[in-house]
Amino acid sequence: MNLPAAFVDQLREIFPGDALALDEATRAVYGYDNSRREAMPDAVVFPPAHEQVAALVAACRHHLVPLTARGRGTNTTGATVPLAGGVVASFERMNRIVRIEPGDRLAIVEPGVLNADLQRALAPHGLFWPPDPTSAPYCTVGGNLACNAGGPRAVKYGASRDNVLGLRAVAGNGTSFRGGTHTTKGATGYDLTRVIVGSEGTLALITEATLTLTPKPTASRTLRAAYADVQSAADAVARIMAQPVTPCALEFMDDRALQLVRERGGDAPADANALLLIEVDGEPGVLDSAEAAIERAARGAGLVEWRAARDAAETAALWAARKALSPALRTISEDKINEDVVVPVSRIPALVETLRALAGEYRIPIVSFGHAGNGNLHVNLLPRDADERKRADEALVQVFRRVIELDGTLSGEHGIGLAKRDFMAEAVGAGALSMMRELKDLFDPEHILNPGKLLPERPGPATGDRGPAA
Repeated sequence: MNLPAAFVDQLREIFPGDALALDEATRAVYGYDNSRREAMPDAVVFPPAHEQVAALVAACRHHLVPLTARGRGTNTTGATVPLAGGVVASFERMNRIVRIEPGDRLAIVEPGVLNADLQRALAPHGLFWPPDPTSAPYCTVGGNLACNAGGPRAVKYGASRDNVLGLRAVAGNGTSFRGGTHTTKGATGYDLTRVIVGSEGTLALITEATLTLTPKPTASRTLRAAYADVQSAADAVARIMAQPVTPCALEFMDDRALQLVRERGGDAPADANALLLIEVDGEPGVLDSAEAAIERAARGAGLVEWRAARDAAETAALWAARKALSPALRTISEDKINEDVVVPVSRIPALVETLRALAGEYRIPIVSFGHAGNGNLHVNLLPRDADERKRADEALVQVFRRVIELDGTLSGEHGIGLAKRDFMAEAVGAGALSMMRELKDLFDPEHILNPGKLLPERPGPATGDRGPAA
């Protein structure tokens, strides 16, 4: 789109100097994310504070200019790609840790703070913020909140939504508001914070977050259980999660993932077709009893190996296979499709069997691994050429539909973005989708915020509706 001259003049007033970029080279850099989708924005701005964000939203609303918020672009679903052009607001300069309050176990931060930088700042206080996505060294807190990021520790400590107390934000209608509290209990009105977290920038732009912190355990221990088949591993997951000692990580790898590990010289038992990597944490004195409890639950039909790390070197060796998977998959396919579906733990075997059948039917490699404790599997389709890419896209439709059939959900932590938008009606149902659209209309009546994302398109003009919902 061509930006109105009056709007560009407003941008120059709100964002003087290098806080506004109109040159093609800069705009191109902010037109893509880790989904490998791309679209050219018409302008990029770098807000320094809440007041500039509020002024930006007001200007975009007045001139009906699309506005897409962005952290560091690590999203894999296309959620930060400016499909309709307009303005990209990059929050990388709003990166202050405003304050840390150890006594109240909270931190107040701006959205551009990197997850890893926050963890380093919290470490001297003996605290941490639980969300730990793989991209933690370079993803932002704002991005984590936008898609409700999680990671391995979510099985014990929860995802982003479970670890935020409140937000300051600007809605698409121009309203600045605060949601939530500075307390861990609160029952005062609607919970706007939990509505905004996971909304992928389609309702409001977050300018400050009050995060709830957790005391950092002083010790941890890594365990590994290998099984003859997926069903045995899933049964063990159910037993582990049913007993009182909750692991802080419970990771799963299927037979194809283990084969890939072996091919690259990694340590994986030769007779294993499924593997669980488990971590327990706490005070040093409780680790022996925690390990014993997990081992009792893990032992059962199909177990072919039980192993516990006794020092840092063994711990690193056990985790090496899991951490090597994503880079290894890139060597197979630069166009890998990584989806993060969730099913009830008891239905993991049914999903893995479906993936095996789809790999054969569509003649593409499919590897699955992920956070077994909450049924969150990363399904990796690995097309190696244009024909396989086309078949992978067709297979992905069947993956999503099977997940829904299994009472699962389309995303555990990556979000919906553009990649899964058209499956939302099947995933949430007509009633819930209608309410979500009404919420969108309330927060963002002109639909300027991140258009084309999260919610599927409405019926066309013949029905009296106005097109894209998000």
